[in-house]
Amino acid sequence: MPFQKIISFLFFFILIIISIDANAQCAMCRAAIESSHEHGETIGQGLNTGILYLMGIPYLLLVGMGVYLFRNLKRQN
Repeated sequence: MPFQKIISFLFFFILIIISIDANAQCAMCRAAIESSHEHGETIGQGLNTGILYLMGIPYLLLVGMGVYLFRNLKRQN
């Protein structure tokens, strides 16, 4: 049991460290958008499209898995 607690603690500690790096990335994106807006470029639209694309893929995978499982369970009954 103590070994599982140590592994759990390490796992959550690593997740916290990774999330700290993610916050730094957002500040870098914000700075890039602000500097490009001053020069008249439209890099913000490309970043927004990329964010929506990356956000949509996990949902599509979950829906696909749900449909697959639903069909398999319905066939078995």
